[in-house]
Amino acid sequence: MNKGIGVRNESSLHRTLKFQYTGPGGETEVDSGGYVADGVNKDGEYIEVQTGSFAPLIKKVKEFASGGKVRIIHPIAKNKIIEVYEPVPGKRKNQNKLVFLYRRKSPLKGSIWNLFDALMHAPELPLIKGVTIEIVMTDITEKRVKDGKGAWRRKGISIKDKSLTAWHESIKFKKPADYLRFIPFKKGEEFTSTLLAQKENIDKETARKALYVLTKMNIVKRTGKKNGSWIYLIK
Repeated sequence: MNKGIGVRNESSLHRTLKFQYTGPGGETEVDSGGYVADGVNKDGEYIEVQTGSFAPLIKKVKEFASGGKVRIIHPIAKNKIIEVYEPVPGKRKNQNKLVFLYRRKSPLKGSIWNLFDALMHAPELPLIKGVTIEIVMTDITEKRVKDGKGAWRRKGISIKDKSLTAWHESIKFKKPADYLRFIPFKKGEEFTSTLLAQKENIDKETARKALYVLTKMNIVKRTGKKNGSWIYLIK
């Protein structure tokens, strides 16, 4: 059975980026080695758009990379607008109709450091030969519906779609050394997750995630502990 997201389940954001990166002369929804690639561009590079964790990509990316280059596109929402709707009550003919309720701006802002949320359970992906990870910093609009079928933390409100509203920049990571941009310390200079968090103005949990992934990638190494904190060096 071919394994892919399926066009019925993809968001508008996913679809837009899939066609953007597949480009003219490319092809979308391509079967290869028992998996379905989001696209293959005119140069034969496999395109995979992934909005969440990279863990589900490990097997398929290894398969694709055995026969060519792979580019993983990871959109991160720098800004997010949330639009909330509710179903039109009453007759069956209205079951797919929605009424707009309100729009608000999410207080959460994404940054390139969100990449480590995606890499936490797949730190080996950047080490696969021929794999490029490209972050796309965007603004998105998220469509939600008060249908009682969503997660309890959203009080039953479902996320129905995400769409691209603005494009800020893209950042490519083609080789492991490119990830050194996340370490603002010199070779031979000791540091901790707390020092990284302070220097980059990020929270400590994000710093810990980043250092976990970068340790697994052999970009940094642990050399011991001091006052209960791991000490790191660039490898």
